Amino acid sequence: MQKAVLAVMAGVVVSLSGIQCSSKPPSSAASEPTGENQHAQRRMEMIREIEADVRATRGYTGRERLDPRVMDALRQVPRHEFVPADLHHRAYDNRPLPIGDGQTISQPYIVALMTDLLELGSDEVVLEIGTGSGYQAAVLAELAGQVYSIEIIEPLGRTAANLLDRLGYENVETRIGDGYLGWPEHAPFDAVIVTAAADHIPPPLIEQLAPGGRMAIPIAHGPIEEQLTLVVKSEDGQLRTREILPVRFVPLTGDH
Repeated sequence: MQKAVLAVMAGVVVSLSGIQCSSKPPSSAASEPTGENQHAQRRMEMIREIEADVRATRGYTGRERLDPRVMDALRQVPRHEFVPADLHHRAYDNRPLPIGDGQTISQPYIVALMTDLLELGSDEVVLEIGTGSGYQAAVLAELAGQVYSIEIIEPLGRTAANLLDRLGYENVETRIGDGYLGWPEHAPFDAVIVTAAADHIPPPLIEQLAPGGRMAIPIAHGPIEEQLTLVVKSEDGQLRTREILPVRFVPLTGDH
């Protein structure tokens, strides 16, 4: 089967046979009723679209389905809370959406896939690089014991921290800073997730990943090609990497 992947901004829009996607963020001009029942219905529709994307990309990922715990987490997290109010009617579209400051909230399929790659246990500690609006952190918080999340853009980081606190995610701690450097005070981490593309795996993140730990990170190979990559650190500190899927993320920024 011929497959083509179209990637945009801080997440990917997957374009495969039978799936029509646009690379442009949707207009916010349209308006529809947004009651809680409607959000719940759209969330279920989003889950079905993610499941279809998982099946369609199994040739890349080797996965026919994702961990049911991951899918349950996406059912629980109210994505509409993590997008601007004028985009609530598009919150459960399986695509990235703009969240301000030139950033986007990632496509739900990519959030699900990257979370699944981490294979989180309920008592594990996770480091997220790139808080954004806080949606990925909320999904992680449904699965892990503790989430530490770093955002370099201060307005985004402050807004996300306030939102996560309002929604009751007590096991998420955020800070403003350069994610390339990690968060050594809370290391080692059982898992690390990076939501921006780097041209190499940051050495501080390797150092802070616990033996047996997993990292999901998009790696840029030149100006065009990026690969979502799974990194596993063995008990003796050796790294094993596997390319999962072509993607396109915003670049990892900072003073490095």
